[in-house]
Amino acid sequence: MDARRGQRDGQSTRRTVFLNAITIDNVTLAIGDRTILSDISLAIAEGAFVGVLGPNGAGKTLLFRALLGVVPARSGTIKVLGAPVRRGNPGIGYLPQVRTAPPAMPLIGRAFLAAGHNGHRFGIPHLSREAAHEIDRALRTVDASALASRRLSDMSGGERQRLRIAQALIGGPRMLILDEPLIGLDPLQQHVVVELVRKLSREVKLTVLFSAHELNQLLGAVDRIVYLGRGRAASGTVEDVITPEILSPLYGAPIEVVRAAGRIFVMSHGRDIEREHEHHHDADV
Repeated sequence: MDARRGQRDGQSTRRTVFLNAITIDNVTLAIGDRTILSDISLAIAEGAFVGVLGPNGAGKTLLFRALLGVVPARSGTIKVLGAPVRRGNPGIGYLPQVRTAPPAMPLIGRAFLAAGHNGHRFGIPHLSREAAHEIDRALRTVDASALASRRLSDMSGGERQRLRIAQALIGGPRMLILDEPLIGLDPLQQHVVVELVRKLSREVKLTVLFSAHELNQLLGAVDRIVYLGRGRAASGTVEDVITPEILSPLYGAPIEVVRAAGRIFVMSHGRDIEREHEHHHDADV
């Protein structure tokens, strides 16, 4: 059974509680003739904060696009929030990769959210009172009300990312998919973004998929991780997955896991290979 409904005074409650927010069963994903992920199976519980990791080209972005219904599975089945995957699912809030800062512009925070409210790329639509209230709620949820009247060009990268997360929350999604939200941020800004998302996951009861290049960026925040590599996927707790036995086949090289000073380093032949991949984004899929 994929879902159960709570009962109150003989009536079903409005909120459906799913046993698994995501179920991926023997799924193969490809780009053209190139298979990226082969026959993978995963189950992610509702309300979990999941870090998605792996080297460039491993398929993190492709997996997200499949969950969004943008890329069809070559084989297998995907269910999201108890139903077959579909494009435009209002239950999912999505933050795509953004590799460059926006150009200098007079656009303020509230206008930025308004422009994206109905899918507008250019121009500010006229908002209904309900839509305006929804934007205000999203800003409050991410503690960004003070950014509503500030220009994007005057904001730090972390502040702009906070606004983008607010934009992903418009519509009240049950799930957030965040594709490399830490790119271009300094370590302090990265920590602030991770803590914000962790708070949302706990307080708003959101299922979160958060991709990153380095495990240490997410340590202490995630409930579980999904690690991709060489067409395969491994999932579980950090302790379950971050082992030489699990990671060596995913990298196709002997892996040593070093734990020191509260951090975890994935090493191969004396090199921190997660850190190396963090600085080379071009090959990502």
